[in-house]
Amino acid sequence: MSRDSTLTPEPTSVRTSAPRRKPPRPVPPLLQKLFELYPRLFGAKFLPLKRGVFEDLLAAHPEALPAAELKVALAVHTRSTRYIEAVASGVPRHDLQATPVEPVAPEHVHHAILELYKRRGGKSPEQARERAVAQLTAAIEASGLGREDYRARFVSADGDIQALVEDALAIVAQKNARREALQNAFKASGKTVAEFAQMYGLDPAEAKALLQ
Repeated sequence: MSRDSTLTPEPTSVRTSAPRRKPPRPVPPLLQKLFELYPRLFGAKFLPLKRGVFEDLLAAHPEALPAAELKVALAVHTRSTRYIEAVASGVPRHDLQATPVEPVAPEHVHHAILELYKRRGGKSPEQARERAVAQLTAAIEASGLGREDYRARFVSADGDIQALVEDALAIVAQKNARREALQNAFKASGKTVAEFAQMYGLDPAEAKALLQ
């Protein structure tokens, strides 16, 4: 008895549609205006903005920058990855003349680094982690806080995030131990900074910074 071909249909290829890309968010028209007025703040290189910049912009351009539209434009700008990168780098906050006026608070630097880590983690997790640890290490050193104070101030219930902080704190501890060992060796050597740097194969500028 022959096999009924109607019971075993030939396999058909299934077309899988490519994932649709999200359309780019529309850029608020006022951002273009801000770029024209302040290219050093809103141009090719973003700079962290001083606190109260919204009021400063309104006072400087009351007719050209309507308050409601300006609020939306600044929100889009400060949530962009490029702006968050500027904050994470530890660059000071700037006024409308692009003059540094105040440091970015350690809290803002810390949270900017973690936000970048979350945004980058999906594409290349290892690279995102490595970069986040390096940025956190620099942030800890620049914060003026001791390691224990930093840990207590930025403790996280997220195990992955806390692991990043602990890795950075460990690197800071290693660097501090190396610096202390070099300082002790320098005091005992009786050498000049230049002679000590040559003896240990250090760059003179690096040796000077480590021995201060």
